[in-house]
This record gives sequence, C-alpha cells and structure tokens, in this order.
Amino acid sequence: MKQFIIDATRSIDRTMQGRLPTGVDRVVLEYIRHFSADSRALVRLHSRWVLLGNADSKQFFAALLQVNTGFKSWVQRCVAKSFFNSNDDLHQANVFLINAGHSGLENKNYIKKLASIQARPLFFVHDLIPISHPEYCRPGELQRHQLRMQTVLTYAHAVVVNSQATLDELRAFALAQDLPMPAAAVAWLAAADLPLQALPRPVPGPYFVMLGTIEARKNHAFILQLWRQLVLRLGAAAPKLVIIGQRGWECENALDLLERCPALQGHVLEVGRCTDIELAAYLQHGQALLFPSFAEGFGMPIVEAFAQKLPVLCSDLPAFHEIAGDIPEYVDPLDGARWLALIGDYCDSQHPLRLAQLARMAGFVAPTWADHFVVVDQLLASLDPVPA
Repeated sequence: MKQFIIDATRSIDRTMQGRLPTGVDRVVLEYIRHFSADSRALVRLHSRWVLLGNADSKQFFAALLQVNTGFKSWVQRCVAKSFFNSNDDLHQANVFLINAGHSGLENKNYIKKLASIQARPLFFVHDLIPISHPEYCRPGELQRHQLRMQTVLTYAHAVVVNSQATLDELRAFALAQDLPMPAAAVAWLAAADLPLQALPRPVPGPYFVMLGTIEARKNHAFILQLWRQLVLRLGAAAPKLVIIGQRGWECENALDLLERCPALQGHVLEVGRCTDIELAAYLQHGQALLFPSFAEGFGMPIVEAFAQKLPVLCSDLPAFHEIAGDIPEYVDPLDGARWLALIGDYCDSQHPLRLAQLARMAGFVAPTWADHFVVVDQLLASLDPVPA
C-alpha cells in the first residue's frame, strides 16, 4: 500500500495570511482531499522539515479544508508539538512526497533535502509562463521558475500537468536543458463546485464578465480601453463589464483606468471578493465571458462559464483549444476590431453567433476531480515498484 507525505507549506502560509485561494491553491487542496487518508502532513520552517504524526495530520488536513476562527492558533500548537518528530518516512522508498503547488522548488535548502531523501517526489506543474512569457511576471521570476522546473526534472519520479500544452512546454524545456523527462500524465482540472440552480440577476441590463486575477498577462487594460470606446460611442446604451478577481501584480495600467477614467465610471464593476453563489449569479446572467489572456496553462474560467451556460470569447491559445474545442469564439488578444465586433454581436442574446455557441456548448463534458485522480492514480500505479 502506497503512503504519502503532502507538502502543505503553501496552503498554510496563504491561509495564515488570510489570502483568498488562487487556482494553484485550489489544486493543492484537492490533492489534500484525495490523499489525506493515507498521508502525513509536511510543513517546512526555513531549513527544518516538520512531519506531523498520522492523527495530527488528519486533523491538520481537515482544518485546512474547512478553515475556522481558531485555525491559526491550532496550527501553531500542532506544528510546535511535532517539531522534533521523526522524519524517518522521508527515507522510505515506498513513500511519495507530493508537492502540488510549485512551493519551495527554487529554494537551495529544498533542493538539498530532495537529494538526501528516498521518498519519491510527485510534482504538479501548473505552467511554464514565467519562462515562456517573463515580461508578464515579477522581476527575477524567469530565473526562479527555471530553477523550479530544473528541480522537477531532476528529482521527480512522476509529474502531473494540467494540459497537453503544459506538458509540451515542459518537454521542450527538458530538451533545451538536457535534462531527463520523468514519467508524466495530463490530468485536467475541475471547476469550483458552483451552484447550478437559477439565481437572481445581479446586474441590470446586458453585461460581460472577466474572471481571474487582475494582472498584465490577463489583458484587462486592453479590454478596459475597448470599453472606454464603447461608452464614448454608445453612452448609456453600452453594456456593462464585471471584473471578478483580486488585484495582482504588473496591473497599474488597468488600475489607472478602473480608478481614474471618467468614461468607465458606472459602466465597469470591479468585484474583488466573491462568494460561490455570487459568482454563479454573475456567470448565469452574463452575455459572455471575456478571456483575452496572452498565456495560460489551463483556463479554469472557461470550464466555469460553460457549467453556467455562459458563452466564451477567448484568446487563440493551445490550452483553450484543448479544453474547449470548437465551442468558443477565438480571437487574437490584440485584435481590437474583432473583439469590439463580437462584443456587439453577443450583446444581443438572440444573435445567431451567440445561439450557435450555446448549441455547441450542449456537447461539453466538464472535467471532474474524480476523473483527474483516476489519471493520477494510474500514473502512480505505472511506476516501477520498490524492490522488496
């Protein structure tokens, strides 16, 4: 029977800071949910790796999956109690070490530790965007992510990726770096379990939705410039734009427009925090999801939009084609004339283009976490057994 150690450091750090979960965080939590029954929790404190006992790990995972007001103090007590626990499980070859969030992979102490243990690492790779598109990332992120991927390729016994597009980029990186490619599998991600029942309309009149962290890569500034044109042309008849997502990095141009452009006031609604019910309502009643990103490893908003029968206008990216097939309208992320034309068409709920996409959407089968972990479990089963 396989045993697992789940590196929960990223989840702990972000939860203790009170930060909302990103797409990466949601993946980490699903790995905890799936493997927790047979797992111990790992928390990294600088160079010290703290392994919780079996009973404490179960409580720890349960607390992560349903955070309450006493979470911080409970975690601190639990980790302090486990500080001098034995780390023998890290030196057992029949144990898998799961890191599903890229956390620590660029850290020298982490890499040194990986080289000294027998536990077999299983890594989840979300994307190689800092390598392929460093201009959309924080300074230094290119070098950090190169080191992360070098760590994955050097030490992983298995790798899970979210799309064939991500796997192709990882293989290309391995070839360029002259590093071995570990056993790997593509396992699509499931959308958040949003309510499907009909909900009241949250915004009067026609509106479009952008969903995701506000950052340069997501191309919010471009859409806001288009919206300024729409408002100047149509006035009060212009559709509204609802931007759902936290403010991220490298987004000053978008924030300047949101905060200081008079034409956009009253026509653009920024929703930084959103419950699942509120998100479902926004998606149910929108005219379309706008997803003009320059680069993506997967494209969760597309899956969430389709689940709510919301059409999608998106960039012409390999990951989007892989996930959504011929259902959306694909547009170059900088083709302003085409975006404006499609927004105008989709503003009419009965426009033939919109109705045609809704018809194509009827055949979409949303990925599930059950399907995801069938792939992961098969990958693990395919690995060479540990010698007796």
